[in-house]
Amino acid sequence: MKETISRNLRIKKTLKHNLQTYSFLLPNLILFTACSLYPVVWTLKYVFYQYGGYGTGKPIFVGIANLARVFRDKVYWESVLHTFTYGFGKVLIIIPLAFFLAFLLNQQKRGNGVTQSIMFLPTIMSSAVMGLVFYLLFNAYNGEVNKYLLESGIISRPINWLGKDHAMKTLILTAVWGGVGNYMVYFIAGIQQVSEDAIESARIDGAGKLQTIWYIIVPMLGPILKIIMMLAITSAFNDITNVMVLTEGGPNNATMVMSLYGYRYFFPISAAEATVPQYGYGAAVSVVSAAIAGVVTVIYLKVSKKLDDIY
Repeated sequence: MKETISRNLRIKKTLKHNLQTYSFLLPNLILFTACSLYPVVWTLKYVFYQYGGYGTGKPIFVGIANLARVFRDKVYWESVLHTFTYGFGKVLIIIPLAFFLAFLLNQQKRGNGVTQSIMFLPTIMSSAVMGLVFYLLFNAYNGEVNKYLLESGIISRPINWLGKDHAMKTLILTAVWGGVGNYMVYFIAGIQQVSEDAIESARIDGAGKLQTIWYIIVPMLGPILKIIMMLAITSAFNDITNVMVLTEGGPNNATMVMSLYGYRYFFPISAAEATVPQYGYGAAVSVVSAAIAGVVTVIYLKVSKKLDDIY
């Protein structure tokens, strides 16, 4: 009898504890379901339907027609190529630059805190505002960049920075300016964790500054570098605001990226594209884009495993 009462008390106590635990998790679970899980399920559902939104009639089941259309869409696969160009261009510039700035600003000198704050400031700026500022700077006719270059005699005529030949370079430059401060802070945190004894030992053995950086500091930054690279790659694949504000994917789709290409089928990005949305095809584009990004992520995680074994 006593064992039964004791067991019942333990069960009630466990249930009470679980109830308290799940009551704390419930708000987060509701938000996750409403804001993350439901949109994913909704997108997966409409991959198999032709649907233009409310007021356009009921969804029409079309099977895998939308997915087949994606694989025949030359503009979409061009946007995939542009996404890789944009992503790798951004990563190849921003990672070394962020490390270089972090190494300089990690030195204990007067004014470094203020300089770090200034370098980090673009990170907290709205992407839309940043895109608009760079649009005004690189405008072909009255932009400040062309004005300065003309007055300095560096160029003889204005350069169309947002034209087909230079638009992608301008986008990458904008992305680097807006994100380098963020990765710089990560690198500073990593450098500060490097053992001073290891650096001092290298100096005693006759290693110069460059040798110390390459053979001591960089290897010890392996785990944090893995995270930084992961963040840089994923942000490059999801960067839509910068492209939308600065070029709208033009000219002639020269800067169209995967995320923006799918977005335009849900929400027209300009008055010229004020057509009936194609939710079904937009969902198919989004799913294929997510699959490509997932494959890239898995490949990166497999390749970067060695960075965890640096220590």
